[in-house]
This record gives sequence, structure tokens and C-alpha cells, in this order.
Amino acid sequence: MDRLLIVDGSSMLVTSYYGLLPKQILFEKDEEKRKQYYGQIMQYNGYYTNAMYAMTKTLKKIEKEQQITHMVICFDTTRDTFRRRKYSEYKAQRSATPEPLKHQFVQMEDMLEQIGYAVEMSDEYEADDLAGSAAALFSSKMPTYIITKDHDYLQLIDKNTTLWLLQTQQDKADAINQKYSGIFSDGKGFALPDKAAQITPEICLSEYGVKPSQIPDLKGITGDTSDNIPGVKGVSSAAAPLLREYGTLEAIYQAIDSCADARSEKKLAAFWKEKLGVKRSPIKALKEYRDSAFMSAELAEINRDVRLRHSIDQLSLERLDDTKRREQYEKYGFKSL
Repeated sequence: MDRLLIVDGSSMLVTSYYGLLPKQILFEKDEEKRKQYYGQIMQYNGYYTNAMYAMTKTLKKIEKEQQITHMVICFDTTRDTFRRRKYSEYKAQRSATPEPLKHQFVQMEDMLEQIGYAVEMSDEYEADDLAGSAAALFSSKMPTYIITKDHDYLQLIDKNTTLWLLQTQQDKADAINQKYSGIFSDGKGFALPDKAAQITPEICLSEYGVKPSQIPDLKGITGDTSDNIPGVKGVSSAAAPLLREYGTLEAIYQAIDSCADARSEKKLAAFWKEKLGVKRSPIKALKEYRDSAFMSAELAEINRDVRLRHSIDQLSLERLDDTKRREQYEKYGFKSL
């Protein structure tokens, strides 16, 4: 059976980089001092290779064990995408990419393309927009899986698209998969990639309190510190119950706007407390940060209509060139692969 895997390449390469980093660098907080140990990072013929090696090994294992037939790998190329034009502080808190990792982004993208993998990149959109567009375009053609550690991708789950959400530890993934094993078709769960928790629409609702389609509105209220999305301050716990009740961020504000006076607002707050379990009224904060809420939801929403470079046939792993693969592995010293 054909199976498509959409890979968050940027996330996987970053995780691979830190997973094979010398401890002297990993535990050193001062960036200038870290540079003193760059020579200890895995390298070959002048190329830094630790992230590339680990990611390549991961992809090969997934191709074999999860029997993937089609694959597209999506990368970020810049943080200055359309989202930063909407909100200049978007991802502004993130530190600069370390040089050894920056080099490996370019090398990895080139190596994958040389071998024949479908690689999607854009200076206008992020990897998640490319992944979302791939899912929208191809998931009706075959079962589709997305692998990432980024919770933003939860919004892409539907009846045709399953998320393999990477956890920090294997036992965390095992706990989630075991908890929901009964809803999998064989009653035991599927063979999954290492540290991956399989998230379906039903599991998303159970684990995160909202449907996949409500994730952007959820982040409109809660914000997202990893992307520096502000949200609404102080009301995170109320977000999921309110969305379960009203469905959308807009509907929540319609309920607030329908209050003619302070007495009506108190009555609404009492209803939220009694029926939804929202103990502390978020009405004042929601009114104060209305613009921030809608802007945050817009920033969190993944674009699904980006024009991609590859057709479904070009995603087939049968197109990979084994001769080129050997050449690339030799170039970077991946003898064990």
C-alpha cells in the first residue's frame, strides 16, 4: 500500500544536531565558549556532519520500518517570512542558528536533492506551510503521515492525515500510544517511528481539548512562547473550554459583545464558571487583548495553498538514485550507512 510521509525537515535536522552534539557544547551556556569546542563536532573533509548523519539514519529507518513509498521533506530557509511582516516580533526571541548547523542545512538540502528526494523550500513560507500544502494536495491520494515535534501541525490532522508527533522521551510516546491503542484498527497500535506519538483527530480532541481545526484559535488565546506569539495574557486555561463551547474565537467574542452592560458580563462569567469550569473570568482580558487574539490566531494558522514544486509522482521513493546516494554518503563519510 502506498503511504506518504511529510517530513518537517528543519525540525528533524535541528533535533539531530543537538542529539549528536559533544557535551562540552551542549551544556555550555555561553555561545562564545561553545565555539571553542566546534572542532569536536562530527565532521569529514571539512564538512560538519553530525546533524546530517543522524537525520539520514532516521529517514532510512522510517522508510524501511514504516514502509513509506512517497516522501516530501520541507525546510525553512529564513525567519523573515510573511508572518514577520504581519508581526515584527514573530520568533524574535530565538537565538541565531549556530554556524555548524547553518552549514548542514545547506548541505543536507543539497544531498537530499542529489539523491532524488522531493525537497520543498521557500523564502516566503515556513516548512509548516509547505507541509500543510502538501497534505492538502496529496492526502486524498494515499494515507498521509506528518512527522514533527512542532505542535502547530496538530491543525493539519484529518481523516486522511495522521500526525506522528515526536516526544522528548520514548516512554512519553509509549504512554500516549498505549492510552489510545484501542482506537487503532488492530487494537494494538501501529509500528511507529522512535519517540513518535500517533495523533488522530480523536486523540487531538482528547489530549489537547480541541479539534485540529481549532488549534489556531486556541493559540490565539494561549499564545505560543516558542514562536513569540502573544495571545491573551492570563487566560490560557479558559481557552479550550471556551472553544469547546463556542467553536471559534469569533464566536467567543460574539458572546462577549452580546453583553449590553457589566451585569450581563457577570451573568456570562457565571455561566462560564458553572457550565465550563472557568473559575476566573477572562472577559476583561479578552476584551483588552482582542486585537492580539485575532492576530495571534492568524499567525498560528498554517497556510495550505502554497504552490509546490513537486507532483505526487515526484514524491515516489522509487525515483531515488542509489548511485548518487553512494556518492553523497562517500562525500560526507557516512561509511556505516
